[in-house]
Amino acid sequence: MMRIFLFLATNIAVLLIASVTLSLLGVDRFTGQNHGDLLIFCAVFGFAGSLVSLFISKWMAKRSTGTQVIDQPRTRQEQWLVNTVEELASKAGIGMPEVGIFPAHESNAFATGWNRNSALVAVSQGMLDRFSQDEIKAVLAHEIGHVANGDMVTMALLQGVVNTFVMFFARIFGDFVDKAILKNEEGRGIGYFVATIFAEVVLGILASTIVMWFSRRREFRADEAGADLAGKQAMIGALQRLRAEQGIESEMPKALTAFGISGGLKEGLAGLFMSHPPLEVRIAALQQRR
Repeated sequence: MMRIFLFLATNIAVLLIASVTLSLLGVDRFTGQNHGDLLIFCAVFGFAGSLVSLFISKWMAKRSTGTQVIDQPRTRQEQWLVNTVEELASKAGIGMPEVGIFPAHESNAFATGWNRNSALVAVSQGMLDRFSQDEIKAVLAHEIGHVANGDMVTMALLQGVVNTFVMFFARIFGDFVDKAILKNEEGRGIGYFVATIFAEVVLGILASTIVMWFSRRREFRADEAGADLAGKQAMIGALQRLRAEQGIESEMPKALTAFGISGGLKEGLAGLFMSHPPLEVRIAALQQRR
């Protein structure tokens, strides 16, 4: 359960702080009514938020999960874990990631980082305790697949585009409320700032469905990468084992739900905010793959 909500939460926080600060300083007044200038302004700060989130994602993941990086293996289990990640990384053609273990009873794993040659791959102690080595290897291969596919960079670019248009349309809405509804004719009043921030929150939540859609699609690609690196049956077996353990309550921070091998199930409209497809759908997709 982990890879995107940390990124999204940090990104939204950076975006809102930047917006409030720029509004208080009056910086966005320089865009005036010129929508071309406004779009450029929003792109600069929209991509800034997503890139900051990307560059600190590894540091935030370590702090949020309590991950202990294995600098020098102290046990056979740690040595096997490091050796397995090294083998998979070599097969995938990426640099050796940092390898860590985080203290959680649930079975989970995640990979994150801004660079495919400088990533972090971590597994929960619960997974190490209960999963077979073949199952753990398949999970690690899935995470290595995310790194090799450059998913975090693609996510940052997608989030930057989303941020740009959220900021752009939020400011247009703020101007509309300020001028057309409140009839303010003396610069931008308090109505503009309140309406803009409100619109950014609402539009940001709605726009996150696009990011979550991409997240669900990339899980299938990472499963395929896991099957190529560790074997199709091993990958299916790992997903089946994860499905059997779905009743175990997650101990991970909510902000990390989309950063892992599996995510929670949601129905109806809430399903639009799922970071992962249902495990049975992912299993079926692998079973149909030749």
